Amino acid sequence: MSASLSLEGPQKVAYLGPRATFTHMACMQKFGSSAHYVPAHSIKEVFNEVERGRANFGVVPIENTTEGVVNHTLDMFIDSNLLIYGEVIQEVSHHLLSKSGLLEDVKKVYSHPHAIAQCRNWLETNLPHVPAVEVASTARAAELCIDEPSSAAIASELAGQLYGLKVIKPRIEDNVNNVTRFLVLSQKPSERTGKDKTSLMLSIKDKVGALYELLRPFASHGISMTKIESRPSQRKAWEYIFFVDVEGHITEERVSRAVEEVKGRCLFMKILGSYPIHS
Repeated sequence: MSASLSLEGPQKVAYLGPRATFTHMACMQKFGSSAHYVPAHSIKEVFNEVERGRANFGVVPIENTTEGVVNHTLDMFIDSNLLIYGEVIQEVSHHLLSKSGLLEDVKKVYSHPHAIAQCRNWLETNLPHVPAVEVASTARAAELCIDEPSSAAIASELAGQLYGLKVIKPRIEDNVNNVTRFLVLSQKPSERTGKDKTSLMLSIKDKVGALYELLRPFASHGISMTKIESRPSQRKAWEYIFFVDVEGHITEERVSRAVEEVKGRCLFMKILGSYPIHS
């Protein structure tokens, strides 16, 4: 993607910042070094930057193998007209960082709530009496440690390099297969590649067997469903919206036929985008 997009000129990419977060690292993996990266303070701000045309693309986290789905990202799609243009799978390795690099100096640990949760067992075993303080991002945690010699941050190796911190202990995440999936947002659709997935948002009537009947067309057309998540609709009590990922591009005949059949059984449906599967 980075090579082909570079032909169009420098791309402006909004992401959940600040610099050296794992979202920033996912951006660099997807767009390379030639893009112009714009850090945003929240997932909502990333959506706003792309919706208003101030950025060509946006990158936000959607799910983690340890902590599960990022609900705020899902909820943003309810009222947004942005499309999913691509995805990035980023390995997440958490390092314990500080100015001195000595474990015995640590009296406080800063990090993002998800990072703290992903390292909970290590912290309880090795720093049982040290408070873990939640901050807006892992990069912000590293930044705070610049002027606090007795504090440590759970953050990326890149954050340590940018903020001049030493590694006390590398890879302290409890799950060695700790991976986060990120979505690339755009106002334009992604072209078909032959190895794609399609994301849908839909709502159904609450009745026995409704979800089974809704999803049956995918099976009848030989389409694999790779993910389903539910979220409260925020409009009516006990009404839910489902987010579904299926294999294939919406321009494929079997996919478009299945989606049309499903649409006829929904209260509403929104196609969030067809895009290349991360490889």
